[in-house]
Amino acid sequence: MHQVTIPVNMSSPPMLPPANSAIIIKEVKIQQLHSWEISISQAKQIQTELASQISRKSEDIKPRFIAGVDISAPDARGIARSAAVILNYPELKVVETRTAEDKINFPYIPGLLSFREAPLVLAVCQQLSTDPDLILVDGQGIAHPRRFGIASHIGLFLNIPTIGCAKSRLCGTHIPVAAEAGAHAEVTDNDEVIGVALRTKDNVRPIYVSIGHKIDLPTAIHWALECCCNHRLPEPCRLAHLAASGKSINTAYSHQRRVFT
Repeated sequence: MHQVTIPVNMSSPPMLPPANSAIIIKEVKIQQLHSWEISISQAKQIQTELASQISRKSEDIKPRFIAGVDISAPDARGIARSAAVILNYPELKVVETRTAEDKINFPYIPGLLSFREAPLVLAVCQQLSTDPDLILVDGQGIAHPRRFGIASHIGLFLNIPTIGCAKSRLCGTHIPVAAEAGAHAEVTDNDEVIGVALRTKDNVRPIYVSIGHKIDLPTAIHWALECCCNHRLPEPCRLAHLAASGKSINTAYSHQRRVFT
């Protein structure tokens, strides 16, 4: 298992290409769809425009490698750490871990967190030597006021199927979720189904699963559950959260999958 931490200078981002260009790293093509040096109003406009490019249809997803990505809160210096952890499937054993650190410049504004977090997440994804077939993102996909959360943002940039697996609800409402693991309730906003509240462990608070990119909602629910290992969060997200927090995951993971019927 590879574990590497890479400092990244986001104030002068050498890791990302100019707008409207692309770079090839292994098999992953990373599109730079817009500048990151933008105003709040420009960020909202970009979300609205790019939301129309999100695919809510599934490809034939047969993943060999599933990634989880997350980012820490900035420390007292304003430095945050992003993490990408890749697990094989179906074993769900860790095959690669990468982290990257840099200062966060965009302000904390609910609904615009992807402009604060995505550049550093993309930077760490660029360091992966294993190409993921599916990415679980700790955050919202289309379960977002403008239907464009960080899971959708990352998916569109990487052109890889992504799933939003958020710990809390940003918008919409849902009925109570049954107590047993595997139960879910649709989250709706303005009469549109934007995701589900999904119970991943008996009598434990649900997570919020939504389409990121290149996947439909039933398939997103399927893979979120497939990646659960008796914890609230799917294992890729849980391990990415630990790695972003600076904790070793060498002995922190359990790859005993739970079978949902």
